[in-house]
Order: sequence, then structure tokens, then C-alpha cells
Amino acid sequence: MAHWAVRLCLKYDIHADTVSYSSVVAAALAGLCFWQAERWPVLFLPAVFFCFARLWLNMLDGMVALASGKASLRGEILNDVPDRVSDVLIFVGAGYSGYCHVAGGYWCAIFALLVAYVGTFGQAVGVQREFSGVMAKPWRMVALAIGSTITLGLLWTDRPIQWQGVTILDGTFVVIVIGCIQSIAIRLVRIMRALETKRAISQSDTRAP
Repeated sequence: MAHWAVRLCLKYDIHADTVSYSSVVAAALAGLCFWQAERWPVLFLPAVFFCFARLWLNMLDGMVALASGKASLRGEILNDVPDRVSDVLIFVGAGYSGYCHVAGGYWCAIFALLVAYVGTFGQAVGVQREFSGVMAKPWRMVALAIGSTITLGLLWTDRPIQWQGVTILDGTFVVIVIGCIQSIAIRLVRIMRALETKRAISQSDTRAP
């Protein structure tokens, strides 16, 4: 399906930047659905759909850029900024769903930004960009989708969605934040190791006759 979409974008001259901006629209729709889920719980379903649509569009923009021969450093920036906006829209929207503590959504948004920010450190200092860790972007969306689906299922079956004041989505937010902390730590470790390796190779080349 992705290859078919790439061919369609090339045929109608749809720029990769347009696809990137479309991912923000999908994220905004997800956030809107989460925000109104307390009134209409069924909106958890389209919210989850738009979360995955956001991921799919994030993948598609890079494929279109490469296929069209328009991949550039500028495009990399225009791909990354909408991604960060999308994280905030989705998690803050989920925080206002009415089925969790609002602060949890904000904490997830903050840590999602930190994970991405740390991931770019490697690229900034001359080694590889890091995408490692258990809570990279796709897994944040998967975790949120699972928590949302379980919440909706419990609501539909008239079962409790909270224990001792902690809801399913609260627990989901905690898992995401902990996973983000692990991702930040492992990315920093790998970047530092890559820098040490680069320094050792540089010193070896300098000493070579």
C-alpha cells in the first residue's frame, strides 16, 4: 500500500513536505477525538486510527522524498518539526479525555519531545542519529492505542476502568514515561560510545605513518 501511495504522490506531484504536514492534521484529529472521548467514548476508535495514520504518513513522507529525488537537510527539518507537534497534540488531547489525570498527558508529551531531542544529539555531534529504546515513536503510539482500546472495552462492558483512583490510561502514561526514560538513557549511552569509537579511530589515523 505504501508503494502505491508513493506512486500516487509522484503522479500528482504531491511534495513530501505536504505529506509531513498531513501527519500533523492526522495528529490533530486524534487529539480532538481523545478530547471529546468523555462525551462520546466511541471516539477512542477514530483516535487510535488517526494515531496510526500519523505514523503511516511519517513513513510515507520519507519514501516520497527519496523516490522524487528531493530528499534534503531542509526536508529533514520539515519532517522532524511536524513530528514533535504531533506528539504534543496527541498526548495532550489524550490527557483531556476525561479518563485519566490531565498531567499524565503533558508528562508524556514532554518525555516524547526529550526522547526525540536526545536522538538528534548523535547527528549533531557527527555520529549517527539514535532511534533506539523501547519507547520510540511507533511504540508510544502502540502503547497509547492499547490503553485506549482497553479503556473503551471496559466502558462498553460496564466494568471499572480505575483502581484506587488510577485509570487504565494513567497506567498507560506511566508505562510510556518509564519507557521514554529508558530510551533517553540508552540513546545517550550509544551516542557516547559512538563518540569514543570515533575519537579512537581519529587518534589511530593520526598516529598511522
